Amino acid sequence: METQTIENSLKHLNSLVLDGKLMEAFETYYHDNVEMQENDFAPTITKAKNRERELEFLQNVTEFRSAEVKGIAVADNISTVIWYYDYTHREWGEKNYTQVSVQFWQDGLIVKEQFIYPN
Repeated sequence: METQTIENSLKHLNSLVLDGKLMEAFETYYHDNVEMQENDFAPTITKAKNRERELEFLQNVTEFRSAEVKGIAVADNISTVIWYYDYTHREWGEKNYTQVSVQFWQDGLIVKEQFIYPN
């Protein structure tokens, strides 16, 4: 997949997230067999299981204050996004942190993504 194509898709995905359309971004850009991993925890595999995980996360956000893309990079079917998030979660409390998301692309979709952030 061409770097420019991935970059365009990534920018659109990010804009959907920033517009509060996280699930639309997920449905549009994630492969049916996607593997998503938080830090060094065991990955969640398949779109169906990750959809459940994403919806559970969203249901537990009690206040969303902001999200910002701090930078992106794309090369060789891999992209990274540096995000800043600020929200309150029902179980985790107030969260504000920087996260790096690393995505591996295949056929125009993300097949693997790892989120790296402070615990």
